[in-house]
Amino acid sequence: MKTKTIYLFLLLLVLLNTTLKAQFDPSKICRLEDNRLIFQLNSDWTDAQKKEVLQLFDLDSVLFVKAFEGVPIISVDSITWQISIITSKIVEASKMLSPPPVPITNMNDVFHVGIQWPSKWNEVENDVEAYGVNAFTKNNAFRFSDQHAVFFLPGFTENKKVFISGSFNNWSTMQSPMIKTDSGWIFKIWLKPGKYTYKYIIDGKWKQDPNNRLKEDDTQGGYNSIVFVYNHLFRLTGYNNARKVILSGSFNNWKENELQMKPVAEGWELPLFLREGTYTYKFIVDKTWINDPDNPHIRPDGKGNLNSCMAIGDTMIFYLNGFLQAKEVKLAGSFNNWNPGELLMFRDSTGWNLPYVLAKGNYEYKFIVDGNWIQDPANPFVGGYNQDGNSIFSFKPNYVFQLDSFPDAKKVVVAGSFNNWNPDNYRMIRKEGKWIFPLYLKPGKHTYKFIVDGQWILDPFNELWEENEYNTHNSLLWIE
Repeated sequence: MKTKTIYLFLLLLVLLNTTLKAQFDPSKICRLEDNRLIFQLNSDWTDAQKKEVLQLFDLDSVLFVKAFEGVPIISVDSITWQISIITSKIVEASKMLSPPPVPITNMNDVFHVGIQWPSKWNEVENDVEAYGVNAFTKNNAFRFSDQHAVFFLPGFTENKKVFISGSFNNWSTMQSPMIKTDSGWIFKIWLKPGKYTYKYIIDGKWKQDPNNRLKEDDTQGGYNSIVFVYNHLFRLTGYNNARKVILSGSFNNWKENELQMKPVAEGWELPLFLREGTYTYKFIVDKTWINDPDNPHIRPDGKGNLNSCMAIGDTMIFYLNGFLQAKEVKLAGSFNNWNPGELLMFRDSTGWNLPYVLAKGNYEYKFIVDGNWIQDPANPFVGGYNQDGNSIFSFKPNYVFQLDSFPDAKKVVVAGSFNNWNPDNYRMIRKEGKWIFPLYLKPGKHTYKFIVDGQWILDPFNELWEENEYNTHNSLLWIE
């Protein structure tokens, strides 16, 4: 069968060579390699060239479109194609010439098999909980190393096909087939640290991971399993004779019995996922609270105590110009629960500054100058019911609300699902002939309205809207 296929392939190349030699070299478009038929596609081809190639090789036009979407495996007309990116404009699409043997892998090699796994998938926005720790009932149900996650579903060896579908592959039902082993099914994928939700599809039936205790409502009457890819390891050196060590910090509201660390040869450890931001923490060793002895960064808690401090992410520098005669300037905001005694600013030759690591988002804050709370005089964005409200800023904003009208309005506010429809929180400012307000919005759907001098209006420059409970419509916005 294989010899016959190769003969036909070579005959096809001879025929194509005479037909296409004016524009294409068939040997560079199509080739046989390791029982795979490989097509090299070029996004620079003209429409006429694409049509000619697709007709000559009997390829579906959908294959050409999907091949350049950056997805490593695609399915077209029930044929699974593996996509390899050669250059920014050239990809290779390949398929098996004959059915592959049933992949049986010894359990000892489950996490070391040399299968061509998808190397990377679309990145997933990680606007999630501040922290996360996995809760699998079997140690081998999920592993993560070298930036690759390995899912393992024990059993179900009598079933014919198992797919994994989740937030990491846009809930695709066909793009992530699991590989059958002698004791279950495995799947390996490159993932960034963060939270992901997923399910297995076993012979067409959806099933949450039976070996994962973490789950959330799927809004369809069932549950999605939850997995966290870790990005930080808390470690306490020594204390080997302690009976119990707990990690507690600002990320989990200082819970005293939640995050129990595990004993290791050098002391105690706990890996977990932490969202970007600045955190304070302590270890509780047999009910005694201690700072991290290996972390020189400590910060006052405003109550006379000191906590260990750590951060993940990018740094925002808060700056207050002037006030050089002040004895003390502090910073407080929604990012530290408005703790007035925690964030002491540093004086320089022109004012006061404080570097602070934040996750992308929208924040309110004020400076405290010798005990007096003041707005940031350099920030025009202010929220609240009166002019004494809080300063507001967006760290890494991804959308700017704009209203190119109402030049004589005295007050324009944007309110929506992203701020619980607060009618005073986000006051827009007038700049270059427009009312504007930059914000960071999570991916997904958002509804909103403008409030012009007390009148709620739809965005006159946005054609998208949806009905609301008052039958007055809301403007609609999608953020990718």
